[in-house]
Amino acid sequence: MSFASPLWLFALALVPLALALYLRARRRAKRYAIRFPALSTLRGAVEAVPNWERHVPAAFALAAIAVLAVALARPRVTYRAAVGQTSMMLVIDHSGSMAANDVQPSRIAAAIAAANAFIDRLPQTARVGAIGFGTSPDTVQAPVTNHAVARALIDSETASGGTDTGDALNLALQLLGGGNRKHPPAAIVLLSDGAANAGPNPATVAQQARRDKIPIYTVALGTFNGVLPNPDPLGAPLAVPPDPQLMQEIATNSGARAFNAQSADELSSIYKHLGTQLGSVSRKREITAEFAIGGLVLLLLAAAGSARWSGRLP
Repeated sequence: MSFASPLWLFALALVPLALALYLRARRRAKRYAIRFPALSTLRGAVEAVPNWERHVPAAFALAAIAVLAVALARPRVTYRAAVGQTSMMLVIDHSGSMAANDVQPSRIAAAIAAANAFIDRLPQTARVGAIGFGTSPDTVQAPVTNHAVARALIDSETASGGTDTGDALNLALQLLGGGNRKHPPAAIVLLSDGAANAGPNPATVAQQARRDKIPIYTVALGTFNGVLPNPDPLGAPLAVPPDPQLMQEIATNSGARAFNAQSADELSSIYKHLGTQLGSVSRKREITAEFAIGGLVLLLLAAAGSARWSGRLP
């Protein structure tokens, strides 16, 4: 919760002040009862009221002061609303190293499942595209509102080739309208084991993405124990560790966040989070009226309680 006029919160200091005045008044009333013992003869004529009930009206009044002070500060709550015109590009590495099975059942299979989970979290009005890349970007779908088209491309990916991350990101920027300052809200989600070995430097492409106001969220997939079978039957398995440092650099240069995933469950969780985050925007709603109504209700309860429980003659 935040406040549009937070200085009014200083009015909350009236609560302890009012409480102190109330307690002082109660003590003075008791002194006067002792000073004028003749008043005790009226005790039998006054309806007996349990001691705690006498404090209920004051408690309601103090609560009303606190709630109305908060109302004057104009409280606001934050909520997330679906973005209707956003465009997304899923850029998926299907290079040979993605065949490693350190992430079960394999890196590429986990990536496909997570990408579909990402799309599940997007509003139907969001435009979604996808690029699969190995030695070059070889499967491409521009952003469209028909999410099934992007899913079909993603589901068809198989691991092979090198890793040309830079060209894939360049193409994604072009399809999202990079260079056009009037492009709708857009973002790229890159999933790769990170070890780029072909094409332009992806970290440099990410700097252009920042200028185009298109953040690149990265997910580095795999563990440092990842290996592939050696083409030489007598050779040792080939190590294919991920490169989270490069993925971090891409995300940072573009003004986005980087994630690391070492299991299929972790990867799916990240993509679901990104789908929710990128498919909605944070907005604020003022709830001053709710607090004002609550304060007035408490005042009415204080008045009713005072009439009900104050001592009175029959």
